[in-house]
Amino acid sequence: MRKRIVFVGCGSMAEAIMAGILQTKTVDKNDIYVTNKQDEERLNDIAAMYGVQTSYDKEELLDLADVVILAMKPKDLTDSISEIRSFIREDQLVISIIAGIMTETIEKIIGKRNAVIRAMPNTSAQIGYSATAIAGGKYVDEEKINFTKKLFQSIGITKVVNEADMHTVTAVSGSGPAFVYYFVEAMTKAALEAGMEASTADALITQTIIGAGKMLEQSGQPASTLRENITSEGGTTAAGLQTLKSNDFEEIIIACIESARLRSIDLGKTF
Repeated sequence: MRKRIVFVGCGSMAEAIMAGILQTKTVDKNDIYVTNKQDEERLNDIAAMYGVQTSYDKEELLDLADVVILAMKPKDLTDSISEIRSFIREDQLVISIIAGIMTETIEKIIGKRNAVIRAMPNTSAQIGYSATAIAGGKYVDEEKINFTKKLFQSIGITKVVNEADMHTVTAVSGSGPAFVYYFVEAMTKAALEAGMEASTADALITQTIIGAGKMLEQSGQPASTLRENITSEGGTTAAGLQTLKSNDFEEIIIACIESARLRSIDLGKTF
């Protein structure tokens, strides 16, 4: 069934989703419309890159929409919805990818009985490897959940969760890729400082991350078992792991996730 989708906001996450659903041909480019607050240059770039429709005529866009994806920054939520509230119809599905903001909050700001679904993908959507969690609001039915699952399954895996878990989801899988990239940056720096060529370091480290992920996905074994299988007493892996333990690596990662989770909660409290 044809669905016309309007993105309100077009930051990196919106672009990743757009790129993913276009690459998998889940939605035709002629059925994707994009608007934002005032960055016309960004809209022009998006239109040129993906062939989607862009406009600042929000009334016209909302009139066309079956699905409205809220992709603005949290601080812009109230102003952005105020601009489009009168154009939103109750039969339209509203999907929010805004970190920290509850479906109940969005329902109240819209002021109508719209089905609101909160989704937290990550930027790996751009290549079809997102990990997306979704949670439905008060007026959501099974058909809306199934549509949203199908939409986001086109860009990776999808899990339906209780909305109370979405702050943790935001920290673990929403922000998670950035934490992995930061780890890779550190490995690369260590390799370069040891004299390895940049191209060699990039290739080896990238494949190592991919291989470790595939092992987690396909082996059926927990990370702890896979780690233990690599670690020989007195060996190089054991030496490296001991340094991580000595520097409280596990505690640092737990604190990192908790900081991101609490920030998600704080963003929600703003409203």
